[in-house]
Amino acid sequence: MPFTAPTQEPPTWHAMDAEQVQAALGASATGLTQQQAIERLAQHGPNRLATAPRPGGLRRFAGQFHNLLIYTLLVAGAVTVWLGDHLDAAVIFGVVLINAVIGFIQEGKAERALEAVHAMLASHAMVLRDGERHEIDAAGLVPGDVVLVESGTRVPAVLRLLSAKNLRIDEAALTGES
Repeated sequence: MPFTAPTQEPPTWHAMDAEQVQAALGASATGLTQQQAIERLAQHGPNRLATAPRPGGLRRFAGQFHNLLIYTLLVAGAVTVWLGDHLDAAVIFGVVLINAVIGFIQEGKAERALEAVHAMLASHAMVLRDGERHEIDAAGLVPGDVVLVESGTRVPAVLRLLSAKNLRIDEAALTGES
């Protein structure tokens, strides 16, 4: 009989009472202490998705040539050189190069605009730490934090509700509904 390692299922936080969740996380209704939050942030890392490494400038420029139409133009330019019509070949290769430069510049502008939008939409959270309300960057949230969600605020992380009154959530951004 082959050996099978015991599987440990993750906790079903939604099925537990609020007191059970707090006990499992070593938290209280008054929130974590600042020291606990620092230790948990060091243990679990920031509350943000990992970003993919961005390609360097040379790779981005080379990517401008990865297109069926560009391949066709390059073949046409090579055939034109082979036929001895160097002026037409220069025009074809010039068009390909200009297209690559324009695409490279536009892609750089789009990346900068996306970074600006991301910075503008940086999420913040209102938490209880040491029994007091503190507004922190959502990346600083840790397991066990008591997050206060009020009308009009964005939910900054996966949360387990401890209490709610007339809660309504707009999920359009997640589901794609208009």
